[in-house]
Amino acid sequence: MPEVRRLVLAMAEPKGRRRFLLGWSVWRRAHQAVAARCRAARGAARRALGTEEPLKSTAIAPEEAHLTDEQWALLLPLLPPQEGGIGRAPNDHRLVLGGILWVARTGSSWREMPEEYGKWERAYRRHELWVKQGLWPRILRVLGEEDVPGPEMKEPK
Repeated sequence: MPEVRRLVLAMAEPKGRRRFLLGWSVWRRAHQAVAARCRAARGAARRALGTEEPLKSTAIAPEEAHLTDEQWALLLPLLPPQEGGIGRAPNDHRLVLGGILWVARTGSSWREMPEEYGKWERAYRRHELWVKQGLWPRILRVLGEEDVPGPEMKEPK
């Protein structure tokens, strides 16, 4: 229904804008059709393999990227305070840091980060912020992982 509404409203626009909106609608529907075919193919592949769970990278098990209590105690003073109170609950530094370390240790892409660490976009943004603040090299030094290359800083596609 929203698409029909968009198309009806587009007809009231000036000719140049209407052409753009109708063209964008055609592109969007074609893109959605491709995405639906890809989702169906992934589901068929999972059923053929006998698993309904998403296929995940197995370079390093997610459990191996978790921080120990000792490591966390060393890192906690370095990290900015968790803010909260009003609005959304704060994103747990420990959980996000585990995801960042998983990406760094495996060399995987951000999008392959296991879901148990939260959203990959959040980890990417937090890593980018900590690099800009000069915090990331200090975190690696505390963990004794200066030789671990950091995740790619380019925007994931």
